[in-house]
Amino acid sequence: MKIFTVGSKSFVTSFQLAGIPGKITNTPQKALEEIKILTNDSDVGLVLVSDDITEDINDELTALRAEKSTLVFALPATGSEKSEVDYRAMLKKILGV
Repeated sequence: MKIFTVGSKSFVTSFQLAGIPGKITNTPQKALEEIKILTNDSDVGLVLVSDDITEDINDELTALRAEKSTLVFALPATGSEKSEVDYRAMLKKILGV
């Protein structure tokens, strides 16, 4: 199972440092296009998306989640006003590790 990230340069880069590839996008529509491509790949099991991009495409993502077996999960964006995010711990929780 492959994991990919979709989001801003800083979001994607933070995961690339941990060995997780990603697609850098600056708009919600570009992100949705990338997510659709990734969810059509049978080798991809999890797509992590920056939550600042998902706000405008939530309805489309909900429909996509219902159709595909690939998990699409939104995480707080890098530099988010939400409390300090430990991406490694969050990823372990998502994967059940």
